Amino acid sequence: MNKKLPALLLISVFVVATCGLIYELIAGTLASYLLGDSVTQFSTIIGVYLFSMGIGSWVSKYFEKNILSWFIQIEILVGLVGGFSATILFLVFESIASFRIVLYGFVSLTGILVGLEIPLLMRILKDRYEFKDLVSRVFTFDYIGALLASLIFPLLLIPHLGLVKTAYLFGMLNVAVALIVCISFKKQIKAVNYLQTASIISILLLTIGFVYADKITSFSESQTYSDTIIYTKSTPYQRIILTKKNKILRLFLNGNLQFSSDDEYRYHEALVHPGLQALPFAKNVLVMGGGDGLAVREILKYPNVSSVTLVDLDKGMTSLFQSNKILTRLNKNSLLSPRVKVINADAFSWIKGQHRKFDFIVIDFPDPSNYAVGKLYTNSFYRLVKDLLTPKGLMVIQSTSPYVAPKSFWTVNKTLESVGLKTIPYHNYVPSFGEWGYIMATRPENPYKKPLQYLPGLKFISKESFELMLYFPKDMSKVETDINKLNNQILVKYFEDEWANIL
Repeated sequence: MNKKLPALLLISVFVVATCGLIYELIAGTLASYLLGDSVTQFSTIIGVYLFSMGIGSWVSKYFEKNILSWFIQIEILVGLVGGFSATILFLVFESIASFRIVLYGFVSLTGILVGLEIPLLMRILKDRYEFKDLVSRVFTFDYIGALLASLIFPLLLIPHLGLVKTAYLFGMLNVAVALIVCISFKKQIKAVNYLQTASIISILLLTIGFVYADKITSFSESQTYSDTIIYTKSTPYQRIILTKKNKILRLFLNGNLQFSSDDEYRYHEALVHPGLQALPFAKNVLVMGGGDGLAVREILKYPNVSSVTLVDLDKGMTSLFQSNKILTRLNKNSLLSPRVKVINADAFSWIKGQHRKFDFIVIDFPDPSNYAVGKLYTNSFYRLVKDLLTPKGLMVIQSTSPYVAPKSFWTVNKTLESVGLKTIPYHNYVPSFGEWGYIMATRPENPYKKPLQYLPGLKFISKESFELMLYFPKDMSKVETDINKLNNQILVKYFEDEWANIL
């Protein structure tokens, strides 16, 4: 065996391990973007992928001759399947009903091919190293490659390349391994000219896909969204899409509508003013979530408020609403106000280290559709929030729809009560979303007093309209639920079950 071959193939272990995990992460991330519930999606993707790798490892025993040639062919196949996977999945998402079959088909095929790689490499190298050295070297390179993939995927690849370009890039790396092995060891490989040609053609196809990735992504997303897409960005946390039709802007996060500019004032006025109008002494306000700055816009209408702290996980989100001229017009430059401090951090982690007290706290997180968000609706989190309230302070939480998801809504209410807070549930009709729910909470010794009047110039909220919001008809009346805790996250299950009947 050529002395160069073992070293080159060990480097190949590193490359293929990195590529293999990247394909797995792409599938999991894409599934969470398109299907929601990231914990379930990642769990099932990982399970199917590892099972498929096991099948590939088992099948490898049937490859008895021309192992090096088979390895090169598998590298080409892995590169093509993995490289084109994101594109194909994006394109077929809206056009076929059985999307999950296609998704898990790609995951299974990729897993089987990746599962073939390491056993074949070990058989190629078995005559060069003692078994103990062979195992230690191969798996060392394998695990280092996996570590690299897990680090660069969220920190570099998704923010700067996106899913589609990342898939093509690592597809090219897989095929490049095949081509380098072909060129370096052509005397030991049968049908080497065919394999070299196949490798070159595959790299060209993947390169073309990489160059046109943005157009491919734009086309696939245009099939999903009826309005014109004017902005897209993938961050480590979510896919941000902004659409426009006539003068109406709509923001989507991972495919879910967050606001429509023609009626968002109904949502944000109802979220902020019933609470803040009742606190004429309020100076310090905390907003968690709400990275679009629309709730902050409403808060800044109060001259007595001297400081607003906004905590939002996604810097990509807050930066967009600080810099995009269309969006800064919508939020009235709220995130650029000298009264506002923007902190990009996980709210649960951030709040644990806080000792400052706030007069008014707005919790404007996305709906509890997965466990990562569901933890921000638990009694553990609300207990920490309660500690940040001044003695006469008040907090308000967006709490999904009491009409579509009554169990979810009243679970939030019960969870707040479980930490010793007095709750004031109310609801409001927002045309883009339907009937929507909110819950204010205070310390029991300082009950909520309804405002007798509101700021002039508001488009929707008033003393009369708020009275209607406090009334719950029979189809939204209180139902018995469990408390949402970190160790059960029952709210996520309620939410999934209730919204599954609508979506």
